[in-house]
Amino acid sequence: MKGISPAVWISAALLGVGGPALAQSKVGFVSLERILREAPAAQRAQKKLELEFSKRGQDLSKMAEQLKKLQEDLDRNSVTMSESDRQRREREFGELNREFQRKQREFNEDLAQRRNQELSEVIQRANLAVKQIAEAENLDVVLQNEHVVWASPRIDITDKVIKALENTRAGK
Repeated sequence: MKGISPAVWISAALLGVGGPALAQSKVGFVSLERILREAPAAQRAQKKLELEFSKRGQDLSKMAEQLKKLQEDLDRNSVTMSESDRQRREREFGELNREFQRKQREFNEDLAQRRNQELSEVIQRANLAVKQIAEAENLDVVLQNEHVVWASPRIDITDKVIKALENTRAGK
């Protein structure tokens, strides 16, 4: 049996080729993507983030519009401006552009960090729900869909996990 990869053994076991005991294994799978998209807890987390970051997003949009207007003004009037006036406006544009880039980078970093914090709580609760459902249904293994090529809807426990998250809101 040398030379056979672990993935082949796992596939064989899941398909029941590894022996009668493995053929009796109960398998389930869950779609983390669907949970993060459809679970009320995940939707609440997304709304919370939108509220938290909307003001900064609007400020960035205003700054981007201001940059656009400055660029248009420079393009339109640079021929008729004095050299010193043109240089001053180009310098203003460059400074505003650098500030915009910095604020945008900070915004994206802060948003990503907060999103990870909020969604990690949802994922932890989902993992607990998966464990409880797997134990209640005597499942031997639960796979996450990002690692499954295909699975029958009959073994998909995603709806049960979403319902469990909804039922155990835990104040969130």
